[in-house]
Amino acid sequence: MRKGVLELCVLSVISDKEVYTSDILSSLKEAEMLVVEGTVYPLLTRLKNDGVLKYRWEESTSGPPRKYYSLTDHGQEVLKILKENWGKLYNSIDKLVGNK
Repeated sequence: MRKGVLELCVLSVISDKEVYTSDILSSLKEAEMLVVEGTVYPLLTRLKNDGVLKYRWEESTSGPPRKYYSLTDHGQEVLKILKENWGKLYNSIDKLVGNK
């Protein structure tokens, strides 16, 4: 379940604008989701291989080139479905624990 939630969160961060991996990690940290780089990189690779993400390289003045991610059209659809599923899951859980 956590894997699906992490995918939803990462895609939500990327949906706003092109982002570098450290931007994703910073956004997750601000939301108090404790995620390490070693978890995010394989997820980004899988999403890219699945056609959900695309990336472009940009030269950096302070080191190697950086990979900036954005959603593909398919990625926008996947995010929409994940958000719908999250809403259903949230409502189901709230029915069970929300009134206690």
